[in-house]
Amino acid sequence: MIDLEASQPTASPLLAVTYPDIEAAAARLQGYAHHTPVLISTTVDRQVGGQVFFKCENFQRTGSFKFRGAYNALAQLSPEQRQRGVIAYSSGNHAQAIALAGRLLNIPATIIMPADAPAVKQAATRDYGAEVLLYDREMTNREELGKTLADERGLTLIPPYDYPTVIAGQGTAAKELIDEVGELDVLLVCCGGGGLLSGCAIAAHTLSPQCQVVGVEPKRADDATRSFYSKTLQTVHNPDTIADGARTPCLGTYTFPLVLNYVTDMVTVSEAAILRSMFFLWERLKIVVEPTGAIAAAALLEGVLRFPNARIGVIISGGNVDLKQAGKLLGKATQSKKAVPEKPLAQELS
Repeated sequence: MIDLEASQPTASPLLAVTYPDIEAAAARLQGYAHHTPVLISTTVDRQVGGQVFFKCENFQRTGSFKFRGAYNALAQLSPEQRQRGVIAYSSGNHAQAIALAGRLLNIPATIIMPADAPAVKQAATRDYGAEVLLYDREMTNREELGKTLADERGLTLIPPYDYPTVIAGQGTAAKELIDEVGELDVLLVCCGGGGLLSGCAIAAHTLSPQCQVVGVEPKRADDATRSFYSKTLQTVHNPDTIADGARTPCLGTYTFPLVLNYVTDMVTVSEAAILRSMFFLWERLKIVVEPTGAIAAAALLEGVLRFPNARIGVIISGGNVDLKQAGKLLGKATQSKKAVPEKPLAQELS
């Protein structure tokens, strides 16, 4: 249980992103990013004993919050950088976001994607006009590959989360939410590399000073949670989680200090909890949510976190699901119990 009366952090001049950066990003995104809907559910409110507001970034362009950061980053490139083009590495959502932002801004985009990235995300990235280069995630370090290709081709590297203009763009999701529904007691945000979490935490700190921001990640990819509690950067290598957007190796140079400064707590959820929550959102909210998109909701719906009588914001980060796999996922979700499965669920689903 988190103490809702706990004091809030104070911004440090050494931190790379501030709320004015998020305000500027919101203005830059006006007319390009969707103002995504906020959904409520009396069933959920009754179940958790509070008032829950779901910020549905699965309705964002390209199907996830990633478009916010990608467009904000590319829109600030110099004319020379735009002409040369950009390169990014991503398991899918950042890839699609960079590809579409590049098309809108007439900037050539090259995307490095793992060969086992969901087919629907690979196809969409190509459809948006990007060149896609596949790699074996077991044999290749994507960060090193991205830097090498950027240097060889003279491209600007736009990382998926550890980049100030990307972080500022992601923070506009929480800004929109609080602007629409008012101040919150709690904001739950999924965490991979921490771009969405840190950006949203900055926005919440300014617009709703008493709001407690909690980051949520898979138990099998718990590097951010371990880093948060140890205050030392922890890593994980290719974690075996169904939430492909959370398979990042660690928090970044920019996101780690921002998370430590602005985030109240970090928790983890099981693979089974993620899948059950994903399908619960499909059934009750009538929306398509991907596994990574359901991580924050899982902490609340599965009782990992309880906030009686609180106003709770939940960021649903994306909805890019390979529907060909939906039946298999549903079977695993209905068979699962609240304990973590005995053998790796991601292996069972492969």
